[in-house]
Amino acid sequence: MSSAKADVELPEPADAREQGKVYIVQGTTNDGRKFRPSDWAERMSGALSTFDGGRIHYSPLLRPIAFNGVKSIVVHPDLEQSQPDLFRYIMDFARANDLRITEADSED
Repeated sequence: MSSAKADVELPEPADAREQGKVYIVQGTTNDGRKFRPSDWAERMSGALSTFDGGRIHYSPLLRPIAFNGVKSIVVHPDLEQSQPDLFRYIMDFARANDLRITEADSED
């Protein structure tokens, strides 16, 4: 991920896709508290993961990362097209728990 804008008004998924952006949901609340449980990012990303040879493989549409040293998830805007209920659930979850949502340039 290169340049990220913290707590910006997020573009619509179609606009984010066009701009080559992804959403980052950080495991930190807007007032700076660390979100618990500590494995929330892996649990959330597990919704689209697969197992092969005893290893977990995360989807490029939803995957855990460390963003600025904080457990986070990358949500690709294409997720809204392919899994709209999951996309809405993730964004609603982030807002309900007051998690920081940012946008960043996609690595693609």
